[in-house]
Amino acid sequence: MSHPDPRQAPTLLVDVLRNFTSLMQTEMRLAKAEISDNISRAAVGVGLIIGAVILALTGLNVLAGALVSYLATTGLSAGTSALLVGGGVLLIAVVLVLVGKSRLSAKAMEPSHTLNNLQRDAAAVKGATNV
Repeated sequence: MSHPDPRQAPTLLVDVLRNFTSLMQTEMRLAKAEISDNISRAAVGVGLIIGAVILALTGLNVLAGALVSYLATTGLSAGTSALLVGGGVLLIAVVLVLVGKSRLSAKAMEPSHTLNNLQRDAAAVKGATNV
């Protein structure tokens, strides 16, 4: 078995450093892309929550009108209709808040792909240095 020429060590070191630098630059680009994607998801989550707030206010307005209508009349048709519409709008608002909240969770915002790649790269570098 032949041993590598020690005079090639500087060239090998430069190659390792160049490859390591390239790997880190690629990982940084991946991290930036993943963070950008997570920011977009957060923006959608905030938009859904804002939509839910608007719907909730509308629903509360309809429910208040329904209560007034219900109390003002002896028949239930107008009041019952308004209660059903207000309740439906509030139900939609609750669903939107829950979906928006799930998009803003810490777990959803974690750059998991980048972390997995960095762990895999670290293991590969560690394995290569133990050859």
